[in-house]
Amino acid sequence: MEREGVPHLFASGGAGPRERPRQGRAGRAGGAIFIQMAACGWSRCRALLSLRAAGGSLWGRRGAAPEPRAVHVPSPSLCSESSVSYQELKDLKKANVLHIDVRERWEIERDGKIPASINIPLNELVEALQMHPADFKELYNQKMPAKSDHVVFSCFAGTRSRQALSFAASLGFSRVQHYAGGFEDWAKHESPEKK
Repeated sequence: MEREGVPHLFASGGAGPRERPRQGRAGRAGGAIFIQMAACGWSRCRALLSLRAAGGSLWGRRGAAPEPRAVHVPSPSLCSESSVSYQELKDLKKANVLHIDVRERWEIERDGKIPASINIPLNELVEALQMHPADFKELYNQKMPAKSDHVVFSCFAGTRSRQALSFAASLGFSRVQHYAGGFEDWAKHESPEKK
């Protein structure tokens, strides 16, 4: 189900990480597990769930899986606390971190922006982070971030920036954080930059 302002994790049709897992033996539980795992950066689970949903097995023949047992799976860094405070963001900006504001363009025009941030609305983010570097530079007037570059996302109050963090991590970006207080918190400390 799609909520307003929240892109659905699975777009219709096509292959790749946006493909909906087939309903089968894994059924809805498999899909729910996939959604939760994908939201935490575990995008490689798609192949396993697709295989299990189709009735396949990692052990070579149908139904030959060992008995289930409890295992501890460490959370990827995305699921741990990855937010930054106002002061941390100020310090990171001195180190030339890429700061992406995922608010809509009309919000930037109306309210202003945090200095030295670039605007890539949330609904464009996944596509933007997969662009050819020359296209990214032309469209956003900024060098395309490498998957190992430090990137901080912000929005108005932290909700969309957390989604942006999840999207970027699922695309392989390893050093991503979000400013949980967002523009709302920044404006309490400093005047925003107006266009």
